[in-house]
Amino acid sequence: MQQYLQNKKGLVQGVFDQVFDKYDLMNDFMSLGVHRSWKKTLLNIMNPSKNQKLIDVACGTGDIGKLYLDNTDKENFITCVDPNEGMIAKGKEKLKKYNNINWVISSAENLPLKENSFDFYTISFGLRNTKDLDKSLSEAHRVLKPGGRFFCLEFSKIQNENLDFVYKQYSKIIPLIGKFIVGQKEPYEYLIESIEKFLNQDELIDLMKKNRFEKCSYRNLSGGIVSIHSGWKI
Repeated sequence: MQQYLQNKKGLVQGVFDQVFDKYDLMNDFMSLGVHRSWKKTLLNIMNPSKNQKLIDVACGTGDIGKLYLDNTDKENFITCVDPNEGMIAKGKEKLKKYNNINWVISSAENLPLKENSFDFYTISFGLRNTKDLDKSLSEAHRVLKPGGRFFCLEFSKIQNENLDFVYKQYSKIIPLIGKFIVGQKEPYEYLIESIEKFLNQDELIDLMKKNRFEKCSYRNLSGGIVSIHSGWKI
């Protein structure tokens, strides 16, 4: 399933080339800091233990990887993947005290990694930026071990009309915040549009099942502003 907006030549790459240096700061502004709580909830649901391997795709600057290591064993070995070189460089600098992270520059659609390699696959606020959802989910399934679990933390569809109205009004000012902090509003206009056009909760469940994930479910957070989807490779 290809995504029209994300397939515009160079658009997504250009967006993150422009924002990677202020990526963490803008995440705090855009979510009012709540993204940190959402990510911790993801780790709590995952409930990982020592000696389980994680691949975090569209890793940004490594928030999920850091939480994973801090909540299991700092000697665990994890793989962080992102298509943007600037983002990877920022992550390496931020997490330089961790010497057990394998940083990989790659898209979600074509992971240069062996099949049946990981216990957990996470992708946070990245699936909607991929060019092909089916390929991304198929690759997630491929690299997971049998019995491995897929997690997607992503903006979703709000269930409450009043909250939805407030959120849409707030979304209108996010590009202005981006203009103030990053110096450009266009990347954040894209990000808001990509959220609006992305699948709803049940549509993503259907796509996961199509790509061979089983026991698929989701949990809404903050009234459905975001949701955590999960599925198993059996």
